[in-house]
Amino acid sequence: QVQLAESGGGSVQAGGSLRLSCVASGDSASGHCMGWFRQASGKEREGVAAILGSASSAFYAPSVKGRFTISRESGNTVILQMDRLEPEDTAMYYCAADPVCKMAANVVTGSGPSGLEVWGQGTLVTVSS
Repeated sequence: QVQLAESGGGSVQAGGSLRLSCVASGDSASGHCMGWFRQASGKEREGVAAILGSASSAFYAPSVKGRFTISRESGNTVILQMDRLEPEDTAMYYCAADPVCKMAANVVTGSGPSGLEVWGQGTLVTVSS
């Protein structure tokens, strides 16, 4: 069973940057797709970014493409670098691991979780105008 531990997040003014980290533990963690979803108050959880286990490809929601960058370090650590943050980015951000990588397509289409993900505890990002 994969377990996820997130760090980062916080409060920043619009136009600023934040960096989220997620460390996965478990024997199969390095083979999982990993990524981030977010959930704003009163809204559904939506995909933000995903990266393959091999780190060969990354996927982004249209709303963050060009501003956010996802990367993978040492196989089990995923970083989400968030630049040019906007108030609309305010949400709880959840790290996710997906053994079948359905989250990649869900992120691109702005869909919600598939139900196959393993979740971290979440970290709050607040962007003020």
